[in-house]
Amino acid sequence: MTNQAQQMYALNLDQCVELIKAVGNSRTVLLQGDMGTGKSSVLYDIAKQTGFKPIYFDCTTKDLGDMMIPSLSSIEEDGCVRMIPNEELGVHLNEPVVVDIDEFGKANPSVKNGMLRLMLERKIGSYELHPDSIVFATTNKGSEGVGDMLPPHARNRLTVVQTRKTDHMDWIEWGINNGIDATLLGWVKDNPHLMASFEDVKDPDENPYIFHPKQQRAAFVTPRSLHAASDILKQREAFDDQTLTAALMGTIGDRGAMDLMSFVKLADQLPSLQSIKDTPKDAKVPSSAAAVCMVVYRTLAALEKEWLNAWMDYLPRLDTEAQALFANGVRAPKYSKQSMVMTNKKFTEWAMKNSHLYSADKK
Repeated sequence: MTNQAQQMYALNLDQCVELIKAVGNSRTVLLQGDMGTGKSSVLYDIAKQTGFKPIYFDCTTKDLGDMMIPSLSSIEEDGCVRMIPNEELGVHLNEPVVVDIDEFGKANPSVKNGMLRLMLERKIGSYELHPDSIVFATTNKGSEGVGDMLPPHARNRLTVVQTRKTDHMDWIEWGINNGIDATLLGWVKDNPHLMASFEDVKDPDENPYIFHPKQQRAAFVTPRSLHAASDILKQREAFDDQTLTAALMGTIGDRGAMDLMSFVKLADQLPSLQSIKDTPKDAKVPSSAAAVCMVVYRTLAALEKEWLNAWMDYLPRLDTEAQALFANGVRAPKYSKQSMVMTNKKFTEWAMKNSHLYSADKK
């Protein structure tokens, strides 16, 4: 029942950001979730929204002696030893900061104990964080079997919330705004199970792409490894298919790499961006649905005002599902080019004629 309740009330990363912003200056929220799902990236979202300096403290690289050292000069000045905290904690800055105590569950026991006062009282030694500062922590699920442990006395000082894995459409929305390779976005669109959690898969053979503690795969798909795969795909002109496949196998696993490579070959069907810009009414229209999907995602990511009219001449040549995919991509709340598209005359004319398509691809 407890696991069911935790899954039911697991938060997405946007909800985690709002929670931490609201209570993080007085209470430490610990984000617990699947590996590689963006928990640590919450630090930079909060810093961007608050204007506070981001402070990243990686507990896995620290021992107790890395947290504070004695200042010998204080003996002559004050007749006692003053302990000076590590600059990575940001206490010395005397300004509001956002502190991410990362991988807290994997820390050495002495480091866990040493961090508790900072996490509860915002103090370490004789130093104190700026009162507006925000502190939060992250850790993996204990069920993943990668060494995350929370002793009861530490757990009782924290507000632990479960993070849920990003679903495929949310990740695609993020990817469009963050330069993820269009081929990879198309592959994720066709394979939503890439974002499944191992806790929902009893038999690891049912989903050969993801991490599962019952089957130790050397490489597997997570949002983090997909981002890495995108960086490799963007450079695929620099090496041959064997090298590309080997690199992808070492990034997202054997099965994922083989399937993705099959998808990559569809990219040959795509019209060039230049042909759409120059001759939108004659540019090639892909024959497969997957390739059409890649064209739409590539456009959403690369679209510029100078050739938006040309794209709107090309768009009606695609099937209605692809047109709906583009419309819903534009309407996504976080789409960075939304204003540019929605104020375009050709787009507004198209939208008035095709408003019935707006919710056609939200699945």
